[in-house]
Order: sequence, then C-alpha cells, then structure tokens
Amino acid sequence: MADNDNFGFAAGDYVVYPVHGVGLIEGLETLKIAGSEVSFYKIAFEKERMRLKIPVEKAVTSGLRKLSTSDRLRDALKTLQGRARIRRTMWSRRAQEYETKINSGDPISIAEVLRDLKRSNDDSEQSYSERQIYQSALERLAREVAAVERITEIQATAQLEKMLGRAA
Repeated sequence: MADNDNFGFAAGDYVVYPVHGVGLIEGLETLKIAGSEVSFYKIAFEKERMRLKIPVEKAVTSGLRKLSTSDRLRDALKTLQGRARIRRTMWSRRAQEYETKINSGDPISIAEVLRDLKRSNDDSEQSYSERQIYQSALERLAREVAAVERITEIQATAQLEKMLGRAA
C-alpha cells in the first residue's frame, strides 16, 4: 500500500477502502465542523448501496488507496494458484485471521484466503461460515479485478473461480 499515491483523488476515480472494497469517488465536499472547514472525499460503494465520507487528511491513515496496479494484481492471481496452507488451529482463530486479511484490502492477502478456503465442486465439506468467508473474499477480489481490467464483476468472478479450479 505504501507505493500508492493517496493524495489527489478526483471525481470518477476508483479507489479501495480496506473495509468496504472498491468504491467510486463522487467528488469532494467541504463542511464546516466546530468552526473549521473540513474537506471530505465522497465515495459510493455501488454493491452495498452505501456512501462514505472520509476526511481528506485522514485518507492515508484510513488506508484509502488507488486500485492495484496490473503487476500487483498479477501477483495476487499467482497467489491464487499456489498451494493451500492448511493450518491446524481452531476454526474461530482462522476465521478471525481470514476476516483480518479480507479487511486489509490487500489483494494478495485476499487471494491467500481464497486459496486456503478453496474446495472441490462439492461444497458439502465446507461449513456455512467457511462458505461465507470464501464468498466475501471472492466478491472483494472480483470487484478489484473487474475495476482494474474494466470487465464486469460477474466476468471477474468467473475468471477467479476458473483459476481456483471451481466450476463457474
């Protein structure tokens, strides 16, 4: 994330906010709060039908960043095709680690979650919470792939699932 320029977003720019994923900058808004003027980025998250305002001076510390570069995304896709790391810790601890990775907004960390939770086409061996976390990671990564490659989220999801060896 440190290699991304977090300043100077303009209306129409796609950005990644770690906890919510890919959003679209709708513009800049200045509000008077406690006697001082504060500028905010207005960000729309289409999928969640949500709008978020982030103070411009807090953009860096909040983790707001530009979309990943093609090279960074390529590294994430290589991670998907790697060997799954199966850890023998309690599910609650692993689930917490997976959620932390997803909410980091880092495409490589999200790809690790997908890789580690991938299963064959038979989902009966996966618990409900495993499927939920898998789906959350898949949606998050697919949105960024779609925005970077300028394809639909459905196409990006199919591409990722094909790479994971799942029927799309």
